[in-house]
Amino acid sequence: MSQQKTIWMINQYASTPETGFIGRHYYLAEELSKLGYRVYVIAASYAHSQSNPVSFDGNYRIDTFNENFKFVWLKVPEYEKSTSKRRVLNWFEFAYKITKLNKIIPHKPDVILYSSLSLVGFLGAERLALKNKVPLFFEVRDIWPLSLIEIGGVSSSHPFVRFLQWVEDRAYRKSDKVISNLKNSVVHMVSRGLDPKKFHWIPNGVSPSEGVQCQELDVEINAKIPQDRFVVGYTGSIGIANCLQNLLDAAYALKNDPNYLFVIVGKGEYKAVLQQRIIDEHLDNVLILDPIPKTQIPSMLSRFDVCYIGLKDDPLFKYGVSPNKLFDYFYAAKPIIYAIDSGAYKPVLDAKAGYEIKPENSNELVQAIQQLASLTDIERKQIGLNGRKYVEEWHDYSSLAKKLEKVMFNY
Repeated sequence: MSQQKTIWMINQYASTPETGFIGRHYYLAEELSKLGYRVYVIAASYAHSQSNPVSFDGNYRIDTFNENFKFVWLKVPEYEKSTSKRRVLNWFEFAYKITKLNKIIPHKPDVILYSSLSLVGFLGAERLALKNKVPLFFEVRDIWPLSLIEIGGVSSSHPFVRFLQWVEDRAYRKSDKVISNLKNSVVHMVSRGLDPKKFHWIPNGVSPSEGVQCQELDVEINAKIPQDRFVVGYTGSIGIANCLQNLLDAAYALKNDPNYLFVIVGKGEYKAVLQQRIIDEHLDNVLILDPIPKTQIPSMLSRFDVCYIGLKDDPLFKYGVSPNKLFDYFYAAKPIIYAIDSGAYKPVLDAKAGYEIKPENSNELVQAIQQLASLTDIERKQIGLNGRKYVEEWHDYSSLAKKLEKVMFNY
């Protein structure tokens, strides 16, 4: 590279391994910086998804991870939960504050990448790209406002939904290219006016540095998980869309068998509902733990025999899904129960890494758990290793960063 190029990656919900679970842009930036690019990731100081939000005085903070990679935190107000109205105010505040980035960041961008799910910030990023006269890339990690309509149950004629729809359609028209981690989302995007030639699929992945940064579990947490039980585990957000009620259904069906233990690690607005059900139904075989640092997730997954991931049975997911936890599960070399209908995208079957079952189907979930429990340790280990091999071959962030590099700079 004759002259060092600068990339601004704007994602309101981006995090570092110390602050939360959403590490996509941290790892992409880390790998791009190794390729010689100067990378700034711009994120909000607070998000409900963070396990350990940053705290600082002033309007912004810049953290340096290496000579070429810096994280820029913009101060935003905190809010209680994902459905809070203050969260929407945060979207507008973040959108405004990113228009002032030239006063904060000393290096002018050569390209700007804006990542949803907050669509509002795209308007700020568009203004920023025009001001700096650079290409703008729009990344879709969650299809809004369709998610708000399908999962949130909000009417498509609601004024705010109509505003978000206007922003989404505008983003497809005005962006130089559109990127998504959702493989089949191009079908939806084309229906909203996207030129399909502008679309590029770059999935989520894993970073080898996660293994290097891995930390042991706290002694008290480690002691809560018995060594002599078959552990079915989940890590991540505890929301209504994550189908953890089905995991409790399975726990209820198997509660008289002392061999099984169900472990849920995370936080979210649905956590209290699950905890109440555990009390009401005397589910002594379920353990809910508070969020742990991203750096301890591999140690937690090593305590699981099987990893569970689920989503509601919703037509929205036929466009594909790319949850970070799925790739963490693959990398942990653990068998996976995948209770998601993601259309033609069938990652667990492709990897031969476990079972894909119908979403929201408790009977199939119980059968899958029992089938995996009936296997020998060697058989389960081989299923897990299939997933590890698959993710290393197709979802390593070093190769995904090179793919993004080609999209951004037409190499």
